[in-house]
Amino acid sequence: MPRKAAGLTAAKVRTAKPGRYGDGGGLYLLVRSPDARFWVFRYAMAGTGKLRDMGLGKASGPGAVTLAEARDKAAGLSKLVKAGTDPLEQREADAAAAKAAEQQAIARAKSFRDVADLYLSSHDAGWRNAKHRQQWRNTLATYAYPHMGDLPVADVDTAHVMAALQPIWTAKPETASRVRGRIEAVLDYAKAREWRMGENPARWRGHIANLLPTRAKVARVEHHAALPWREIATFMAKLAAQDGVAALALTFAILTAARTGEVIGAKWSEMDLQAAVWTVPAERMKAGHEHRVPLSEPALAIVRAVAGLRIDPATDSYVFPGGKAGKPLSVMAMEMVLRRMERRDITVHGFRSAFRDWCSEHVGCPREVAEAALAHTVRDKTEAAYFRADLFERRRRLMDDWAVFCSRPALPAEVVPIRRGA
Repeated sequence: MPRKAAGLTAAKVRTAKPGRYGDGGGLYLLVRSPDARFWVFRYAMAGTGKLRDMGLGKASGPGAVTLAEARDKAAGLSKLVKAGTDPLEQREADAAAAKAAEQQAIARAKSFRDVADLYLSSHDAGWRNAKHRQQWRNTLATYAYPHMGDLPVADVDTAHVMAALQPIWTAKPETASRVRGRIEAVLDYAKAREWRMGENPARWRGHIANLLPTRAKVARVEHHAALPWREIATFMAKLAAQDGVAALALTFAILTAARTGEVIGAKWSEMDLQAAVWTVPAERMKAGHEHRVPLSEPALAIVRAVAGLRIDPATDSYVFPGGKAGKPLSVMAMEMVLRRMERRDITVHGFRSAFRDWCSEHVGCPREVAEAALAHTVRDKTEAAYFRADLFERRRRLMDDWAVFCSRPALPAEVVPIRRGA
């Protein structure tokens, strides 16, 4: 577009045809069409010689900048240029500062509790089950919120994290470790949303690890009380005398070396009686991976025995139904069987330990087969990358041998005859 003569009037601003019109002092009127008129400030910083254009707003229509206002703006910008300040860079810096102030205001309005709720909602689909979600909420409410719940998430610091952790670090090390990880996750979420800045005060490595002892140093691992594997057959004989679904479920759990939750949550759709396989879906497994369990003949016999309890074979109901229609056994049902047998010295989960000891001490089972039978996660990443097989056929032979051992008659104690005196 050709430049027009300098000097503008209000009338010319309204009526000028398309083109660029100078007013002096770096102020220009840019007309693109009768309804598209704009103010432009053109300048060059000392030493660069490079011309830059900076928009000053519309010259027509609603909210238009008047000629007098445009001249005032241009005059102010000219002073900045003479002082060595680039107006465009200054405007960008001002915009960034305004955005930061806005983010800070938003952050001040977001409490740690608010952000925790948002974090939980955004990750809701990824939780394994409702119990896991509730554990998150309960631990944060019990241990974190009293110290930082109503605090702006941007203000949470190491002192607040330590106030939540120190009282329970030695008394409840496992819970404390989980609380720390959950606080860290919430604060990382806040940082990703630009509601806080800087390092995470709940991070373990290089921070909390320097302030608190490791879990290994404050508490020994508590193992579930287990029955010695040599006593399994005697116990199984006594268990066979117990009545009820819970006793059958406990027998099934022992024969399959499965966890309580896996057994009481088992559904008929998971059972393939013809192939003698129980397939536990990933969402019900601790490690989050599908697990195939080979069923020995005694385990199959239990499944067939409870099949008569199905009210509607067309409905995918629980294999071991509870007292209420459509509900599984209680998580305490099998423990109650042990109490009725006056065996408070052992736990249901402990039978998995008995099975593992039997694998190692009695049959010399390879570690990888025993661990696969228990659906344990391979902790070494390199080993896990190469160990993808579930060793199913080898596990089938192992579980058959285990079932035979569980039903083997107990060996009588050695009898030492008492010799009469001469």
